[in-house]
Amino acid sequence: MTKKELKELIKECIIESLVPQSIPSNIDVETFIEEYIKKGSKGDLDLRKMQLTELPSILKNVEVGRNFYCSYNNLTSLTNSPRYIRGDFYCSYNHFTSLVGAPKYVGGNFYCNHTKLQSLDGAPKYVDGDFICHNNPVKFTDQQVRAVCEVGGRVNKGGPLKI
Repeated sequence: MTKKELKELIKECIIESLVPQSIPSNIDVETFIEEYIKKGSKGDLDLRKMQLTELPSILKNVEVGRNFYCSYNNLTSLTNSPRYIRGDFYCSYNHFTSLVGAPKYVGGNFYCNHTKLQSLDGAPKYVDGDFICHNNPVKFTDQQVRAVCEVGGRVNKGGPLKI
């Protein structure tokens, strides 16, 4: 595959918001994210099931145009998360214990359920939708979540995450 063909393939993946399993193994995460940024950060950014232990630093100043998915990885922190998400932020099924590094603003729902979450430190300042943090070692109350985050929707009222 030529370099030009590879770039065209990456562009197609980003435009179509293909899940990472569809991205050829010869394309690394950083290249995928760079192409997403070059395209104006529009659409979903999907990093699910990529066996990541940390988010790439290239993400930390990115604004995601729709949804951001980093669920089903091995993340031990949310450091380097995009700072602004216009849609939903999915970070469920990981191993972090606090929300330090989470985006400051989420325009949709914030999903951090099924993790090892023990502290709301670092929670987003604003979540326009629901804040879903059930099935963690600590059962956070509506009052605890709203004390650290302005939530436009409900807290912990979501059902099982089906992604």
